[in-house]
Amino acid sequence: MKAGTIIIVIILGLIYVEDLYAVNGESAMIDIQETKQRLQDHLHTLTVTIGERSVSVPENLKKTAAYIASFYRDLGLTADKQTYSYLELPVDNIVAEISFSAHPKHRFMIGAHYDSVSGTVGADDNASAIAVQLETARHLAALTGKEKLDLAVKFVSFALEEPPAYNTRHMGSRVYAKMARKVQEQIDGMICLEMVGYTCHDSGCQDYPFPLMFMNYPKEGNFIGIVNNFKSRDFARRLVEQFQKNRQLPVIKLTVPFNGWVMPAVRLSDHASFWDQGFKAVMVTDSAFYRNPYYHTPADTMDKLDFEYMAEVVESLLLFFLSHP
Repeated sequence: MKAGTIIIVIILGLIYVEDLYAVNGESAMIDIQETKQRLQDHLHTLTVTIGERSVSVPENLKKTAAYIASFYRDLGLTADKQTYSYLELPVDNIVAEISFSAHPKHRFMIGAHYDSVSGTVGADDNASAIAVQLETARHLAALTGKEKLDLAVKFVSFALEEPPAYNTRHMGSRVYAKMARKVQEQIDGMICLEMVGYTCHDSGCQDYPFPLMFMNYPKEGNFIGIVNNFKSRDFARRLVEQFQKNRQLPVIKLTVPFNGWVMPAVRLSDHASFWDQGFKAVMVTDSAFYRNPYYHTPADTMDKLDFEYMAEVVESLLLFFLSHP
């Protein structure tokens, strides 16, 4: 047996991938067509009206933060700013919360970065995630006073995730996670939305990181992926159980050891900031460059996205949150 084979066997002993296509699902609890239109409206604002949202165009970062904060205020929520400096540029994480009881037992977070790579409008990366984040908040806000849930959900839109801020202390998620650890904030699970809008339907269009390409997983990119570390296994399992109830959205779960360092590609988003601070966190993703050929290019535009798929992500998230009576 060659050394390379030994490495593969060892890694496969630590990485767990589950093919969890939904069966016996429930009917939709939201109006999918209406949600599709609202998602399209968000994408148009973020990628066409505003456009590039990088540190190269700081005024557009401000416009995006203002758009997100205004959306939450229109829902009747308080939108707070966590302001910090990137070099000499002030940037804002935007924070809002929906609580269904005075002292909720369960506290979760949905996070997504709103910046884009320089030179791109970042439709999938990551306007798709912001749009899903906002529409999930809309539906949850409409249920306050109607549903008895022992639950609070915090929505955090992170200012910076893309290069040159990536993997530095200037990432919005690193700023927030460090603060949350310092004040011992209760976060029972952080859901990072990272590129949740692209599907592909030709056999072979879906790729996987090493060593998963050697395993028998779907070659068509119509599923949503959920990535978790070992500490987050129970949280991810509960999340997947609810996602499975949505028969329109297949789901695959990947568990990685050592906070993902054995497979660095799975650390390339904001959930890793929370893993590193000891919080339970998962990444919900369309698998980024393993599926989307327009990743980090000017061609990452809203016309490439699957808005029905995105609406189903909203549906699945709501199924999870509504499972906490």
